Amino acid sequence: MNGPDIVGDASSDADPRPVPKSESKTAGRILAIDDDSRQLQNFALALGRHGYSVETADTLAEGLRLAATRPFQVCLLDHNIGYDSGIDALPRLAELAPQMRVVMVTANAGVEDAVRAISLGAADYLVKPCSPEQLRIAVARQIDTRRMLDRIDTLEREVGRTVPSELGSRNPAMQAAIDMALQVARTDANLLILGESGTGKGVLARAVHRASPRAVAEFVTVNCPSLSAELMESELFGHSKGSFTGAVQNTVGRISHADGGTVFLDEIGDFPLSLQPKLLRFIQDKEYERVGDPATRKADVRIVAATNRDLETMVRDNQFRLDLLYRLNVIAITLPPLRERQEDLEDLANGFIRRYAADYGLPARRLSAPALSKLRTYAWPGNVRELQNMMERAVILARGEEIGADLLSLNSAQRADVQPGTLMSLQELERLHIERILAVSDSLDAAARTLGIDASTLYRKRKLYGF
Repeated sequence: MNGPDIVGDASSDADPRPVPKSESKTAGRILAIDDDSRQLQNFALALGRHGYSVETADTLAEGLRLAATRPFQVCLLDHNIGYDSGIDALPRLAELAPQMRVVMVTANAGVEDAVRAISLGAADYLVKPCSPEQLRIAVARQIDTRRMLDRIDTLEREVGRTVPSELGSRNPAMQAAIDMALQVARTDANLLILGESGTGKGVLARAVHRASPRAVAEFVTVNCPSLSAELMESELFGHSKGSFTGAVQNTVGRISHADGGTVFLDEIGDFPLSLQPKLLRFIQDKEYERVGDPATRKADVRIVAATNRDLETMVRDNQFRLDLLYRLNVIAITLPPLRERQEDLEDLANGFIRRYAADYGLPARRLSAPALSKLRTYAWPGNVRELQNMMERAVILARGEEIGADLLSLNSAQRADVQPGTLMSLQELERLHIERILAVSDSLDAAARTLGIDASTLYRKRKLYGF
């Protein structure tokens, strides 16, 4: 319907239906529906200057046809199109093109119409007359929103694709943990992931990051057991040149590197007690100082932490701060051990077999019936990580298409089924126990802590036992 121009007059000989540009070269594809041909011409010219590809329709029927057959990010929809109501057409447009963002354009500035349009699916409301710049800003805002939503949808599909091989489960407890994690991912709430070593805490933390709006920024892991209090502070917050021996240059630290993204504090139970007040302050206020530099800095970082330790017991033993636990424990998710996920064992094993066969360019492999039976009778102290390592070795060593039970007899698995009553010397028991712990630990230091000895003692025992 004729009304005030939304932009200045266009040249009378301009074509109101420009040839669309290719999707790769355009700032976005726009559909304009209006019964005023001069208005359509002005839309095309004003937005075309900024790289948008604009297709126009001077009837509602033609607009609906275009919306159903071509991909548009944004639709500029007139309030009245001849005898048709643009507002009444909103549900039909949403049905035909659910990904398209609709901006209502009208000479009527009434609040009731605006509220009704938004309630029926319009994303924005422009009142005529408005300048070309106002039009450009309104369209650009919707293009940005559409791309952000597309990015989130893509990330969710990526997370969904990783679930079958990394976290996939038919186990109710595991399914509940994954569902909660992906629900929480859209928020900025701090997350604490609990579970034994090797259950997939790091994989879940990364999945949460990838499913969140922060996915465009960095996911940074801090391995807490591997750093002393002095090194942890520098690693996390950064340091200035000359602040300590060996500080030969300024370092920004993991927090700064992850600004806008996620920091994963792996094994937070090993975070130095003396440094916990500084971590607490950062979580509360998003503020920190680098070592040797009094300047206060800010960073927008989400904290995801994980541990295989009982933090509440550590609090009672004065090994962990209660206020820090409260801040970390906004949402807690517990991952069940693999021994409680018997229904997942075959699927997980086959997923790792397919992955490593593809990675190493080897023929497809499959587990023999005896091999599968052996997997089911094993206690899996190293959980999914141990299964993954075992399947990788089996894929490499298998001579044919079938993986036999003999290929699964290695390290801790080889001795895992020692029967009650088996007579063993103390030295044999120690060797077996150390070998099991080494098989499921991330590092020599981590294994030493589990065993309750220092790393140098563990190193000597490894030499003694020949592994």
